[in-house]
Amino acid sequence: MMKVIKDISGLAPYACHSNLSKGRLYEDDVLVLGRSEFQRDRDRIIHSEAFRRLKDKTQVFVFQSGDHFRTRLTHTLEVAQIARSIARALNINEDLTETIALAHDLGHPPLGHKGEFVLKELMTNFDGFDHNEQSLRIVTVLENKYPNFNGLNLTMETLEGLIKHNGPYKGNKKIPSYIAQIIRNFSLDIKNLPSLEGQVANISDDIAYLTHDFDDGLRESLFTLDDLKSIDLVNSIIKDISTNYPNIKHDILVHQLIRRLVSYFINNTISNSLETIRENNFKTVDDIRNHDEIVIKPTLNVYEQMQEIRQFLFKNMYHNKLILDKLSVYSEMIKKLFCLFQENVSLLPESWRHQNSQQLDTMTLDKKSRVITDYIAGMSDNYLRREYLKFFKEEF
Repeated sequence: MMKVIKDISGLAPYACHSNLSKGRLYEDDVLVLGRSEFQRDRDRIIHSEAFRRLKDKTQVFVFQSGDHFRTRLTHTLEVAQIARSIARALNINEDLTETIALAHDLGHPPLGHKGEFVLKELMTNFDGFDHNEQSLRIVTVLENKYPNFNGLNLTMETLEGLIKHNGPYKGNKKIPSYIAQIIRNFSLDIKNLPSLEGQVANISDDIAYLTHDFDDGLRESLFTLDDLKSIDLVNSIIKDISTNYPNIKHDILVHQLIRRLVSYFINNTISNSLETIRENNFKTVDDIRNHDEIVIKPTLNVYEQMQEIRQFLFKNMYHNKLILDKLSVYSEMIKKLFCLFQENVSLLPESWRHQNSQQLDTMTLDKKSRVITDYIAGMSDNYLRREYLKFFKEEF
């Protein structure tokens, strides 16, 4: 493994350095001394309402499924832990990496990806809906905690990591007008690659759900350990654990399997990324941004192993009929509430009926629909259910 060269700050020269941050859109008071700019970003995200709501938002299993299933919040914390581990090994900015990881799913609506699909469908004629873009909207527009600006006033580096969570905007990819406005306001560069910190948050998201979702799927009996043995990598790890611990309990075997998978993917990603950095002799963060392909990634054979796991999960978990049927039933709540609010905006809470010195009922249909979408996307699963019962008086 190559030795990472440090500069005077202790970080690699191609890392994002807090003292060299591009700054924030608005001048801001520093109330607690001793924190870096990226630590301040992290703390603002943790103290946001959107972050707290993640505890009651679906990861895979909807509310009432059980107390031990992962939620959008526990998934986020797992992503942040993995991201910190990789960032530390690469000697890049751990604070910024953690910040992007903690914020990456703020825009997820209730009911997980099914809720996102429903909102995207409802907003087809009004610039659509995407949870990654909604995360950016939350931290720049919707969170209101300061007297002289909307949003959390995060650094440009954090915003860059969010808007490029799945890579840069390339080719003919359409940029919704409400996101284009944010990009213009904050002068965000969306064509180049994200920083290494943003790339680490992205791969950490993949590692987290590709491994930890095994635990939830086994707990719900969607598949068995024997089923998992159809995956070559998983089968080899189970064999190794069982050989060394022939009387191991089922729950401990599952934990050890996930632990080893996470470590395997992390270590391979670190080694391969360091090799890419060495080969290209990156000197600055702009060298990373201007590179022609993602730097932080596993080797090709490990990527293919991750793809095999992803295909298994889609077949046996994400597209499982029991899961999809339940989500489809509950997603009707989103559709009915959306249509209800479109017909009568006075049913929205008072704080949502007045936006930027304009009454909601005087807005055009597209702007009105965006506000309604913001409101519904921000709901937790439980709040969605309560709001539905308030208006429709019928239980699913």
